[in-house]
Amino acid sequence: MVMSLFDAFFAKIKANDKLHLAWCVSGIIACLVCYGVLQERIMQEPFDGERFKYSLLLVLCNRLVTVVVAASLLIANGQDIRPVAPPQAYAAVSVSNVVATFCQYEALKHVSFPLQTLGKCAKMIPVMVWGTIIMRKRYNVKDYGVAGAVTAGCTIFLMTGEIKSKHAGADSSMFGIMLMLGYLGFDGFTSTFQDKLFKGYQMTIYNQIMYVQSFSAGFSILGMLTAGQLGEAFSFVLRHPDALSSILTLSAAATIGQLFISHTIKTYGALLFATVMTTRQFISILLSCILFAHPLTGGQWMGTATVFGALYYKTLSKKDGGHGGGDKTAIAKTVEGEVAEAAERVPLTATAAAAEPVLPK
Repeated sequence: MVMSLFDAFFAKIKANDKLHLAWCVSGIIACLVCYGVLQERIMQEPFDGERFKYSLLLVLCNRLVTVVVAASLLIANGQDIRPVAPPQAYAAVSVSNVVATFCQYEALKHVSFPLQTLGKCAKMIPVMVWGTIIMRKRYNVKDYGVAGAVTAGCTIFLMTGEIKSKHAGADSSMFGIMLMLGYLGFDGFTSTFQDKLFKGYQMTIYNQIMYVQSFSAGFSILGMLTAGQLGEAFSFVLRHPDALSSILTLSAAATIGQLFISHTIKTYGALLFATVMTTRQFISILLSCILFAHPLTGGQWMGTATVFGALYYKTLSKKDGGHGGGDKTAIAKTVEGEVAEAAERVPLTATAAAAEPVLPK
């Protein structure tokens, strides 16, 4: 009875194009804004007076949820669950992926969420650098212009107001900026290196995700064991069940959000998706300022407007197929360059990304 009601509900949504579009857009924004709010809540706000400091536990939980969903989709679709590429290929991508995500979460201990979100918008710069070095790619004047505008906007934001986390010390914001630079460097390397590493292997995106994220989960556990944090982390969530529920909800929101993303790209193309993602980032910053009391100066709002203005220009100047799947290469490049700031880095190959749903990094 319940399933038949759900089937009828989704059939009605799919039958109405405007309703279907609204469903896709609202699904992406709701899930990823929820992800951003929970990320800030977990990393910056104390639980009964005790601060959460185990970033690798967040990475681990996110990876485990992703592995379970990817494996379930492989089985449900009757696809090969065995590894296709050599283990070292999966492991190499997962190492830089884990380091990037760790830096992203750790940065929130030292800098504000608005700064972290704006900083992630600058990921196109290291992607261009690594693309030039590793893939011998060439970029046009517009790409460099947008990258320059984003850099200028972030610089204005840094120079014109408070940037440290609410509970951080006066001198810790510089360390937070260094962590964000680490995130940008490793994340840009991941997104470029994975295409080169998996080139020539015929694998589904679910297969790649399942094994890369399985290695990522293993590296997260190894990192916590090395730091002596594994027992402490689990003890923390046992003492604070609300922290555990927030972590699990964060992981679920990221996963569901990426499923909405994949469906939206396949149905409406990369142009609409990129516009929604840029809008989502701005909403996340606005909501963070309201919920967590981050007063921004006029200069910081100007920097924010510069960044998002450049991103909107970049998106709207793309020549995409519009309604429908659009050009597969364009979709893959858009996902590669812009999806991951939604959650964590999604391992993609250009061929698989255009054809199948993606999951959170």
